[in-house]
Amino acid sequence: MLERIKKIFRKTEFGEGRRLVINVEKLERRLAVVEDGIVEEYTVERDSDENIVGSIFKGRVKNIEQGLKAMFVDIGFEKNAFLHFWDAIPAALDGGLEEINRAKSQQKKISSKDIPNIYPVGSEVLVQVTKGPIGTKGPRVTTNVSLPGRYLVLMPLNEQFGISRKVEDPKERKRLRRIMEKLTVPEGMGVIMRTVCQGKRVRHFVRDLQILLEQWEEIDAVRTEKKAPVRCFQEPDLIGRVVRDLLTEEIDEILSDDEETVERMKAEVAQISRRTKNKIRHFQSGQPIFSKLGIQKQIDDAFHREVWMPCGGYIVIDETEAMITVDVNTGRNRGSKNIDKMILETNLEAAQEVARQLRLRNIGGLVVIDFIDMKHRRDQNQVYKLMKERLKRDRAKTQVMQISPLGLMEMTRQRLTESLSDSLYDICSYCAGKGRLKSLVTMSIELQRALGSVIERHRERSGDLLIIIHPDVMNRLREEDQELLADLERRHSGRLNFRSDPKLHRETFKILDAETEKELN
Repeated sequence: MLERIKKIFRKTEFGEGRRLVINVEKLERRLAVVEDGIVEEYTVERDSDENIVGSIFKGRVKNIEQGLKAMFVDIGFEKNAFLHFWDAIPAALDGGLEEINRAKSQQKKISSKDIPNIYPVGSEVLVQVTKGPIGTKGPRVTTNVSLPGRYLVLMPLNEQFGISRKVEDPKERKRLRRIMEKLTVPEGMGVIMRTVCQGKRVRHFVRDLQILLEQWEEIDAVRTEKKAPVRCFQEPDLIGRVVRDLLTEEIDEILSDDEETVERMKAEVAQISRRTKNKIRHFQSGQPIFSKLGIQKQIDDAFHREVWMPCGGYIVIDETEAMITVDVNTGRNRGSKNIDKMILETNLEAAQEVARQLRLRNIGGLVVIDFIDMKHRRDQNQVYKLMKERLKRDRAKTQVMQISPLGLMEMTRQRLTESLSDSLYDICSYCAGKGRLKSLVTMSIELQRALGSVIERHRERSGDLLIIIHPDVMNRLREEDQELLADLERRHSGRLNFRSDPKLHRETFKILDAETEKELN
């Protein structure tokens, strides 16, 4: 079944393989990760945006909230950064890393109770941004600073050592452990070996470690010489992050429509791998690169509320402030007389598409997926396993639960920055982001109700009333509600005069004293 799905997806300009496609324009840069012709990841960086995730600041503690077990740190932005006590404690390695015990000395254990004494109000603290400002919330930071390199991650303030568990071969892990033991890491610092370490020689790690140590020296110099708040380290731009994080052995080709970007990437990659340098090439075409290679249409289709799948089914994605909800529907999928088989096929494709959409849209938090009800537990397990497998591609941390008796799958996805829709779109100034307007019937009812209230309050006084309404509401009143308005006018000693104003919002109206034009509602 999965092979059939892949064959459908492969009918594109690309064919098989994993590629990075970079579009560079005057105001923005775009990156698409394309696998077998399908866009799996999409990133946009604009000149007007400032991505501070990963950047390191020397800040100053402004206030401590014992109830929240957190402190707020001034790092030079309009909103202070949020530092939870737990993020100020030297962190243990997460579950995706195997800890290597090679530190010569043990760091003194610190608990959350110690944090207010270590960082009192007014004190300076070195922090790294782990989550950018989203909506009304300021950035989130940690004191567990880490510097990612090509193969290693340097932890300059933590003595822990680890290897990514994605390196599964026992022999390779043993080889990497031996290499790690030989690395000359300054006392008080730690190192993590990234997944791309597999098969690399010692010289790659030595060179990478040297670059990271020099980088830390520059950061430490800024920290020492300048007063808080100050930025000590700027996370690289999109092109720099591509070279550092994405140009792995799994990438078959890197295409860009900008010659200067191509030369820059080649120069940076040449220091790491000559073989990878040969994968980078300039793509020349009269058409925009994303349009020529069929990427733009995939992106446009992917950001609709409804996303159709090859089997004929579709998913509906809704973003709310608290969570993301996904509804799975069979749609036009009528390909099998076996209902259970058809439902399983739709749910399997939905699991793949949901995992892809989360990455494409950069959405996260709590995600609830309403799969089509499956009778058999084995079918539910199949969908769950596929979902877990597809989520392994996600660089954001995810956690997924088994399908519940109600057919719901709950999961979480780490939110580091604003979702792509928040970055690309402004909230509608007319509907204020609701996506709906009150119907004309509703507006007519509300207007009549308000008129009745005004007439009742001003029963003792006579005089005409002026009602200003939107033209659409005026048409409704003329065509269908004339009798009702006439009845209201009979209850009032004066006349009801209506005027339409196209500049008025459709959901608002004004009831004025016709003589003084004073608002009465």
